[in-house]
Amino acid sequence: MPPPAALLTRFLRRASNGLRSKLAPVPEITAELWLHTVHQFPFLAALTIEDQSKLRAISALFLQQKEFTGAHGMKVTDEMAVAIAAQACLPLLHWGNPSKALDWYDDFVGIVVHPAEAVAIRQSTDGAGISHQYRQVLLGEAMQRGPVMLVWPAVASAGRDPEDASSVVIHEFIHKIDMKEGTANGHPPLPTGFAGTTSAGRARKLWSSTWTQAYEAFREKVIIAQRFGGEKPWLNTYGASAPEEFLAVTCEAYFVQRNRFAEEFPTLAPLLDAFFRPDEIRSA
Repeated sequence: MPPPAALLTRFLRRASNGLRSKLAPVPEITAELWLHTVHQFPFLAALTIEDQSKLRAISALFLQQKEFTGAHGMKVTDEMAVAIAAQACLPLLHWGNPSKALDWYDDFVGIVVHPAEAVAIRQSTDGAGISHQYRQVLLGEAMQRGPVMLVWPAVASAGRDPEDASSVVIHEFIHKIDMKEGTANGHPPLPTGFAGTTSAGRARKLWSSTWTQAYEAFREKVIIAQRFGGEKPWLNTYGASAPEEFLAVTCEAYFVQRNRFAEEFPTLAPLLDAFFRPDEIRSA
């Protein structure tokens, strides 16, 4: 009898071929490379075999559509590209037809990968109208109708620390989803019938009221921790900087540590289930 690894590889190949027959011509991600990628990230390894196979097919189509560039002479290997593709496509896993699901990312082609932290020069204006210039260290950035920038060490470390529910790839691609109908603001376009609502207005109201309450409560917890020595929140405190960052940070945690996220944010987990699993919700 073949060893378990060989059986798993064989199953993945058959399942992927079934999906790929609907997507051809799409370059294949070999079973060996795919298994290597999945095993690098605990939140991908925790997926069912069927979901891993579907994610592999979506990721292959994603790789066909995007162009990777290494900054500062860095070479983007197949392993790196697949690791990015798998995390970027995870939010799309339950949005039906892979080609249609990837429409969420149709406003750009380029993905730039840096070998180390990137530094951007920013400009802000204070309450007195005085302009200030400052330097900001970045692990990733999504530009509206432009490329996505990622720092490779941050990409590779996603999900490794059980106390750190972060994935810079998921974070930046959630921004892309949030930007689908304009600038990122923490209010992405909602599917028809979202969370059982009967109109687009009611869907937006449900989303807005629930997320606003959760965001304000999280900001207060962060302030208490930073100014008064209160307990440090589990979620990355960067989420308290703006509603759009709260969305991106919470979605990272939702995908990387789903069970812990549901405990920490019981009002948000059902909304993210409704958003990221619309086909399942409709068929339930």
